[in-house]
Amino acid sequence: MTDVAIESPIAQAIAEGTLPGRVWLYTNYHCNLACSYCLTESSPRSERRQLEPSTMLAVAEQAKELGFTALGVTGGEPFLLPWLPETVLEMASHLPVVVLTNATLFGGNRIEHGALLAHPNISVQISLDSDQPDVNDMARGPDNFAKVIEAVPRLIDRGVRVRIATTTGGSLDAPELDPLRDLVAGLGVAPDDHLVRPIVRRGRADEMALGVRAQARDIPSELTITADGAFWGSFGPTVRAGRLDLDLLLTRTVLPLSVPANALLGLLGGMPEGNDANLGIR
Repeated sequence: MTDVAIESPIAQAIAEGTLPGRVWLYTNYHCNLACSYCLTESSPRSERRQLEPSTMLAVAEQAKELGFTALGVTGGEPFLLPWLPETVLEMASHLPVVVLTNATLFGGNRIEHGALLAHPNISVQISLDSDQPDVNDMARGPDNFAKVIEAVPRLIDRGVRVRIATTTGGSLDAPELDPLRDLVAGLGVAPDDHLVRPIVRRGRADEMALGVRAQARDIPSELTITADGAFWGSFGPTVRAGRLDLDLLLTRTVLPLSVPANALLGLLGGMPEGNDANLGIR
C-alpha cells in the first residue's frame, strides 16, 4: 500500500471499520439461468450491459491505491464473458478477488478455463441452495444441482479455492440445512468457505414476494461498480419489472474510483447509530 493510500480518508475509514474494504464489480447482467430470487432479473434474455476489461482493471488498480483490501466479481453470470478468467487473474495482482458463479459453464473441457483461477489471491464462490436436486433446481434451473456437484471437486482438484453460497428463505441456522452442510464438506469445501445467507426481497424476489425486506442500513455498504454507475452495496443494483432500481445509486461516475468511494464515505458519515448490517447478508 502506498503512503498516499495510508493517509487517504478512504484508507483511514477502512482501517477504522467505518467503510468495508471490498469493492464489488458487476461484470454483466445477462445469465444462462433465471433464478427465482435473482436481484437483477438476470436471464438469457437480459439486456447486454457489461463492464469492459479495461474498466475492471482500472477499478482494481485504483481500489488498491485508495486503500481498499479486496475485490468481488459478480453478475449476471460472469463466465459468459470469455475474457473473464484472464481479467480476474490480472486483477488478483492488485488485491484478493472472489468471483461469484453458478458453475454450470464448467462442464467438459471448459473446466480448464475455470482452472486458470488456481491462484492464491482468487476464490470462486458457487451457488448451491439444497442437498435435494429437485428443490435446488426449482429455484435455479434444470440440472443445476448435477452441474455444481460435478464442477466443485473438479475445480478443487485443479487447485482452485472454492466457496459455496447457500441462499435460503428460512432460518440461517435451520437444522434442515445440516444435510447440505455435510454434502458441501464432502465435496472438499472447508466449513468456513460455506456461506448461508437470506433471500433479499429486491429484484425478481420482490416480484415473487420472497425473502427479507432490506433498507440501506441492513445492507453491507460495500462500494459496487456496474455499467450503470456505482451503488451502495452488492445488493444495490437491482432490477424489478425490467427497470433498474435507483434507490441505492451513489453516482453515475465510476472512474476515477475516488468519486463514488468518497460519495459512499460521505453517506456513511451521515448515518445514525445502529447502521450495522444485521440480516446475515454476506
